[in-house]
Amino acid sequence: MSTPPLSELTTLRLGGPAARIVTAEDDDALLELVRAADAAQEPLLVLAGGSNVVVADEGFAGTVVRVATRGVRSFAMSDGRLQLDVAAGESWDALVAACVEQELSGVEALSGIPGSVGATPIQNVGAYGQEVADVIVGVRALDRLSGDVHELDNEACLFDYRSSIFKRDPRRWLVLRVRFALERTPASEPVRYSELARQLGIAEGKRAPLAQVREAVLALRRGKGMVLDPADPDTISAGSFFTNPILRARDFDAFARRAAERLGADVRPPAWPVEDRAVKTSAAWLIERAGFRRGHGNPRGIAISSKHTLALTNRGAGTTTELVALAREIAGGVQEAFGVQLMPEPVFVGQEW
Repeated sequence: MSTPPLSELTTLRLGGPAARIVTAEDDDALLELVRAADAAQEPLLVLAGGSNVVVADEGFAGTVVRVATRGVRSFAMSDGRLQLDVAAGESWDALVAACVEQELSGVEALSGIPGSVGATPIQNVGAYGQEVADVIVGVRALDRLSGDVHELDNEACLFDYRSSIFKRDPRRWLVLRVRFALERTPASEPVRYSELARQLGIAEGKRAPLAQVREAVLALRRGKGMVLDPADPDTISAGSFFTNPILRARDFDAFARRAAERLGADVRPPAWPVEDRAVKTSAAWLIERAGFRRGHGNPRGIAISSKHTLALTNRGAGTTTELVALAREIAGGVQEAFGVQLMPEPVFVGQEW
């Protein structure tokens, strides 16, 4: 019997069939399936929410393990925080909603992000001034090279902007559980993102009730087509397709001069200082100033979202080949216009970027 196409398991609704699809409902089953596939040197794809993956039209010639593990355990910490030990297969947004309801602060600005808990440390998921690296105290993971299970603390995870040890070596690590340490308070973390502060009607650095922050974030994300909604074709995407570029100071200066020459002497590209004298700029700004507009592409296939230039959407009849072609067109246009290289955020399966 043939397997269903992987398009049914991804938020982009793209991807052909796999040779085999199996489901793991607990850690022991997950470990057994992955270790068996590795011992047989069988191609393996571990899939949970399917929100940050681009699967080839031809599908995947191996086994797909669906992570459906469940369970949340809580422990009081000596400093007053509450530690949550969460299975990788749990829904991320459901966890955030529960934390807000239980007055646990630290993840409220990460509301509305699709996918599973196990995916969050891989990408170091972040939005509106928060990152999971801020609250993760440990990750339980299988080292597929040795077959051993390890407890990695925050430092060992090597978190960086949209990256971690798990993303840098994706064939090595399998996330099993994630431990978070959250403050017990009805107030949010200080709001560090200007757009969110404006939505809340507060000054940057101030706090707000957790429920208000969650609703404000959800409203902002809905306005950008970033909350999954079957009735809204702009949400049939992998979220932000490109990461914000981080440039060395001299490279940013060269980019800023090029932008001024192209767009006018008074133009100042967005800039946020980061570590090691580097500067982060906006991928959306680059895409728009390179001439790409919302809705650009095929209105029946793959097109830029009508709400947000960072999202590439499947309007119903798209293919992965078409998606990659549009992404390359955009990245090439930005490179030609500004000399800045855009990098995709999703993981590619069976498809070269």
